[in-house]
Amino acid sequence: MQKITESASPYRHLEQKSSEQLLYWINDEDRKVPELIRPLIPRIAGLVDKITDRILAGGRLFYIGAGTSGRLGIVDASECPPTFGVPHGLVIGLIAGGDGAIRKAVEFAEDDPEQGWKDLQKHNINFRDSIIGIAASGTTPYVVGALKHAREEGILTACISNNPDTPLAAVSDISIEIITGPEFITGSTRMKAGTSQKLILNMISTALMVRLGRVEDNKMVDMQLSNRKLLERGIRMVAEALETDKDKAKALLESHGSVRQAIIAGMKEERTKK
Repeated sequence: MQKITESASPYRHLEQKSSEQLLYWINDEDRKVPELIRPLIPRIAGLVDKITDRILAGGRLFYIGAGTSGRLGIVDASECPPTFGVPHGLVIGLIAGGDGAIRKAVEFAEDDPEQGWKDLQKHNINFRDSIIGIAASGTTPYVVGALKHAREEGILTACISNNPDTPLAAVSDISIEIITGPEFITGSTRMKAGTSQKLILNMISTALMVRLGRVEDNKMVDMQLSNRKLLERGIRMVAEALETDKDKAKALLESHGSVRQAIIAGMKEERTKK
């Protein structure tokens, strides 16, 4: 199978170029990515709908990958609880080599075709769950093996990859193949390929949380108020929703613990007054 992601970069003799020239070229390549994603939106939307149905039925969403792809999945999963107030076990990111591989590469961890499924079994994965395998090459044994076993168990499988017609796509119910082409530095898929994966993961998780009712209007009404910045944001959101002053909004927020509940309580107070 030809791996387009491993094709030679069209840019040559990079060591002879100025910093400015290097950055212009990198930016030229990065600008291509969003337009390559756009034709895939109907397929991504179909995946979001299927995952939504499964989560509403009690399922979870798993991301699984190796290297950069695994780290991107973990980042997206870890941001769901503070941003949308969902339980930490609703969206789960797994990486070849375990948590230690988040910071430091674990040699050959991605080459075991059975370990991915073993890692999923530790979380008691079942038919209500969904799994998205992430691999630029589309050939990573850790990821392919995990999805193969998952599909055999009736679990919804999907993938994000950057080559066409890959072994990973073959074991996926829904394949999202974004062909980003040769990298600026030959084979360095942390660049364009990684950017495309990050954008698509943002799209999936954000649309999913909206569909699950975790956003009202355009507000993160269930976000965790875990620092001063988020507390101030919450106060503004409550004040705007209730058309009240910040002191009143702060009091409601401190009393009820979340933007959603503070707004509900404030609306009840106003109805009582009338």
